[in-house]
Amino acid sequence: MADIPLQVISENSASERRITPSWSISQLKRKLEPVTGIPPSSQRISLKTASKETIAVEAVDEDTTILSNFPLSAYAELHITDTRPASAKLNFNDTTGVEKYIMPEEEYEKKSDSVLAWKKAERLGRFNPDAPSLEKAKIDGFAAEIESRGIKVGKRCRVGGDDSRRGEVKYVGELKEIHGSIGAWVGVQLDEPVGKNDGSIGGTRYWGIESALKHGVFVRPERVEVGEYPVLDDLEDMEEI
Repeated sequence: MADIPLQVISENSASERRITPSWSISQLKRKLEPVTGIPPSSQRISLKTASKETIAVEAVDEDTTILSNFPLSAYAELHITDTRPASAKLNFNDTTGVEKYIMPEEEYEKKSDSVLAWKKAERLGRFNPDAPSLEKAKIDGFAAEIESRGIKVGKRCRVGGDDSRRGEVKYVGELKEIHGSIGAWVGVQLDEPVGKNDGSIGGTRYWGIESALKHGVFVRPERVEVGEYPVLDDLEDMEEI
């Protein structure tokens, strides 16, 4: 008889497997052990058919009872339950005890099929001979943006053209905590706690004191508009009563 593709599902795995109807139940359980990690004696198998009916795949004599006795159909689900107590089960998702291999940097640099080798071949990133000048141009661009916009510490501003995000410039400069970032950032303390931080980033505090309220945000200069932006009064439009 032709093999039948079934979805084999257990607590730690789910995969498509081809099942031979002429196998006995015992044969099936032995073949499922390396797939599910469950010993044959601890497997309880059930078949969920296309009509959502659940049928137990079991028999008094599992060595002679073959799978063709059950209504197998393509892509039906075969559920395998581990009957062992929790203390006897192996946790295949726990990798804390697995020794992790870290390739030495010298060995990685010698490989010809790595991302690093591809970057070298394509002359990308730091392997681009024009990279230093491109980086300087980017830094100079941010500096020019700051100068043209009149961004200085202590200036009132708004962020992203949003009047609900008004505040005061508290920092202008680089952020070493952001890996790969070059050029200046602008740190703004917003009037309302609608920011991303409290004036610190990556463990470095740029202004203020530690707070649960997030008034701080760091943005690139092009998102900052300096001007006479007073603190909004939520009550100013209310009529007197």
